[in-house]
Amino acid sequence: MARWLKISLKVLAGLVTLIILVWLGAAYYINHNNQKILATILKQLNQNVNGKVEVNSMETTLLRGFPGVSVSLKKVQLRDSLWATHKHDLLNAADIEVSLNIFSLIAGDIKINKIGINNASIYVYTDSTGYSNTSMFKTNNETKVKDKKEQKAFQIKRVDFNNVNLTVDNQKRFKLFHFLVDELKGKIDYPDSGWNGNLNLKTAIKSFAFNTRKGSFLKDKTLEGTLIAHYNNETKVVTIDQEKLKIGGDDFYIGAKIDLAKNESAFAIDVRADQILYKNISMLLAPNISSKLLKFAIDEPIGVVGHIIDDGHKNGTDPLIDVRMTVKNNTVTFPSGQLTKCNFTGTFTNRDTVGKAIGDENSAIRFYALTGDYYNAPLKVDTFAITNLAKPLAAGFVTSQFPLEKLNSSIGGETFNFKNGTADVRLYCKTDIDNFKFTKPILSGNVVIKNADITYVPRNMKLVNSSLTLNFNQKDLNITNSRFQLGKSIVNMNCSIQNFLNFYYTDPEKILVDLKLNSPQLSLSEFMSFLGPRKSVKRKPQTKNSIKEVSDQLNAVLEASKMNIQLTVNKAIYNRFVATNLNASISLMGNGVYFNKINVNHAGGSLNLTGNIKQSGAINKFVINSVVSRVSVKDFFYAFENFGQNSITNQNLKGYLSAKVNASGSITEKGDIVKRSMYGQVIFNLSDAALIGFEPIEKVGKFAFPNRNLSNIVIEKLDGTLTLNGDKINISPMQVNSSVLNFNVKGVYGLSNGTNIAMDIPLRNPKKDENITDKEEKKLARMKGIVLHLKAVEEGGKLKIRWNKDHD
Repeated sequence: MARWLKISLKVLAGLVTLIILVWLGAAYYINHNNQKILATILKQLNQNVNGKVEVNSMETTLLRGFPGVSVSLKKVQLRDSLWATHKHDLLNAADIEVSLNIFSLIAGDIKINKIGINNASIYVYTDSTGYSNTSMFKTNNETKVKDKKEQKAFQIKRVDFNNVNLTVDNQKRFKLFHFLVDELKGKIDYPDSGWNGNLNLKTAIKSFAFNTRKGSFLKDKTLEGTLIAHYNNETKVVTIDQEKLKIGGDDFYIGAKIDLAKNESAFAIDVRADQILYKNISMLLAPNISSKLLKFAIDEPIGVVGHIIDDGHKNGTDPLIDVRMTVKNNTVTFPSGQLTKCNFTGTFTNRDTVGKAIGDENSAIRFYALTGDYYNAPLKVDTFAITNLAKPLAAGFVTSQFPLEKLNSSIGGETFNFKNGTADVRLYCKTDIDNFKFTKPILSGNVVIKNADITYVPRNMKLVNSSLTLNFNQKDLNITNSRFQLGKSIVNMNCSIQNFLNFYYTDPEKILVDLKLNSPQLSLSEFMSFLGPRKSVKRKPQTKNSIKEVSDQLNAVLEASKMNIQLTVNKAIYNRFVATNLNASISLMGNGVYFNKINVNHAGGSLNLTGNIKQSGAINKFVINSVVSRVSVKDFFYAFENFGQNSITNQNLKGYLSAKVNASGSITEKGDIVKRSMYGQVIFNLSDAALIGFEPIEKVGKFAFPNRNLSNIVIEKLDGTLTLNGDKINISPMQVNSSVLNFNVKGVYGLSNGTNIAMDIPLRNPKKDENITDKEEKKLARMKGIVLHLKAVEEGGKLKIRWNKDHD
């Protein structure tokens, strides 16, 4: 072995031996002078406090602090001078381990290398006046100058906290920070500028409340990781490097700055999470914020950057919070729908307008470059903002172009079903949000639908090759350039709805639709679905992609709103009925169709009608009031299917009819008049008419006038009144003057049974009176000669002619 190496080893062994001897000597010294050392430590501590530091006992722990010497302080209490008022110990520790520098101990100057606090509670308390129990550490300027060397004794180079309950309670500023520190270990260096710390932390967060009136951030979450902190003596700023920490199992990068100047404790916290579930980050926020954010959901992890800044002013306001999130190809669910394939950059701030107070009223959520499919309809929004979260107001410009068939997976089969056609949406939206649902919306812009096949399911109305433009002018809606085809019917429409958006969500029954329709030809039978009840539809099971609420709301609006229709039709067809120049004013309200006024040309004459239909199911009640002016009676009876009876049909009649009809009855949901349901009165006038092949008259003719032709009876003029009474028609006394026979008739004609018609028939041939010009003379001559008093009655289901013994 080389001589120099032997010498080096001997020197090293000597030094080690010396250190061990010194260490053993120090341990011996402490064991025999622990009360003196404890008194020295307490003296140094109490010189720097305005309060009381108590230590029950001190024990030596030799091996823990090697090569220094460690002591264990038992039952340590720190109380400020006003403890008796607030009852909060600044420190109450079962055990504090202190590692002392052995050489400074020999020199008579105690320096602490390491301090460990175990099973302790630390309560930093500030009352409503601003007084804090940390004021026990305040010293005057003279003491600070005098004790500069002594302060170096408190340059603790290592810390080790275990099971420490740490609370920072600021009653004046409504702040409460409460940590259950499981473990805090680290090293602290002291350059001339201040100190640098590297601390490993594991803690549970019970409260992280910047405003106790609104709740805590990070409540009941765990925090783990390494804190790298720096303190600058000149600026009095603590800086925490942005390093990875785990909060509740999620990775965050967190950094902070704490300004201790002027004792205002201003701070700024920077937070970043590259991949975190939206729900998880919402649960980290205070309840007043999280309760709103949890109304929304984002399926896949997102990127989030946040800043929390407190200016340190003692005015009890919330800190400034700015958050930015990045969402890519995600699914976003919100109270009134869902966006799939969604992309956007979102921001939140609780100080939207600089200079205004921080809070919900000055908070805003904004979405930039938002794209996504709203129930398969692609949307694009440049900027969408929700401001004033106390009374939220949303605004943004929405565009979309898509095939209508894409909507079938969401609302198809319930209210509407779409086939073919496209939609082009360009709308500026502004709306209040009540309980996260849109209310009182204001829309500006248009929705253009082209070449669409649309089925309105509750009414089974199938529109083909249809187009329309919806123009929203703030609260009003106008529909223009509209073409609908229902079967063979083509309708052009213009529509105006005042205050549509005011009432859409809140009072749909107050919506009044002014509708103007015109058509070259209309098949009325294709609109009969409005006569029957709405069809019940089978609801699809509720799924994440369901738009049930939107569909139900639209359905409710369509059924509850009132509609005034002005209809102009060149030609209208309903079964046998053919009319021209139809002008109508019709109202749809509740379960009723009201014919305010209908004018139409028919069968060579005209028809004016008012009335209504009350929808109640398969059979619906109707009331009509009509004036018929000189229509072909043959065509008129044919068009109205002989008014539900088959005794006098269009084959029995010719001539011209004028009438006033006031009647009620029943009509099926298919538009057929229910037989024997008519009640009311018909006052009529026949001119230039003929009664052809009417069986009751023919039977009388065979009995009484075998030589006269009663199969074709010409009637120049006939006035009469018929009372409709279900299956009976009451015939008021009526004089019939014809080419072959004059007679008087009255009684009841039964559509099923109960016929009892009295007839007074003079046998005189009317042709004998053709040359009489005097009206009174002709009237007297009419009943001269033999007069037969007969009655037509029903017996055994057959019509019989009997003598009328009870004639007038």
